[in-house]
Amino acid sequence: MHEPPRTAILLAAGSAKRLKELTRDRPKCLLEVGGKTLLEHQLSAMRAAGIDDIVIVTGYFADAVERAAAGPGVRFVRNPIYDRTNSIYSLHLALPSARAGFVLTNADVLFHPRLLSRLIQDAAQDALLMEPNRELGDEEMKVRVEGGRVRELAKDLPRGNYDGENLGVLKFSAPGARRLVREVSRLIEAGEVNAWAPRAFSAMCGDHEIGVVPTAGLPWIEIDFPEDLERARRTTWPRIESTLGETGPQLLAERL
Repeated sequence: MHEPPRTAILLAAGSAKRLKELTRDRPKCLLEVGGKTLLEHQLSAMRAAGIDDIVIVTGYFADAVERAAAGPGVRFVRNPIYDRTNSIYSLHLALPSARAGFVLTNADVLFHPRLLSRLIQDAAQDALLMEPNRELGDEEMKVRVEGGRVRELAKDLPRGNYDGENLGVLKFSAPGARRLVREVSRLIEAGEVNAWAPRAFSAMCGDHEIGVVPTAGLPWIEIDFPEDLERARRTTWPRIESTLGETGPQLLAERL
């Protein structure tokens, strides 16, 4: 049994322009759902899963994020060119802080804390959370799976050529982290600073195994547009809150 990761990288540098006025004076991760910010929800889930070293990449309203998240076990890495780069560059800046293996999350995802535990406890050394779905739109990051492992990630995979949606929550072992460092470095050196981080994950899949952990019906949502935030508040969070204390038969049913 491999050692579960105790470090997390949380990507929170983006300016979230698609949320319009909602992020004019604050970063997306400080929007509130259920009386807590998205950042607070993720930090709580990480700590509940045994993660005690959290590296947060900041950029847009960096000071506000750092004040909100300051505490034991939290470190910060700033992306000084967040407005001219994408998530792969933020990941590039954080990777030297997590060479021993880590969990990676995007700060704009609200997810049931049990999803993170499922990912960490899964037997695969390197894996991502995936919502099985063969009917996705243009915005979703799609995952193609063969033999229980990821073969490709991209937004533009054609219908019929993917198996589900990437949640933006992954784990990497120490060997996986080393392989990811090489791939991210290669892309950055090639000038791909505006690529999404999944570009690197997809490039790894040819010679490195990344497993898939399905969501098993547990609720989550990625917040990109104002309607996503409304749905998170109206539907997703109530579903999460109503099941936070479930154990026993309910947990068994999720695993089957």
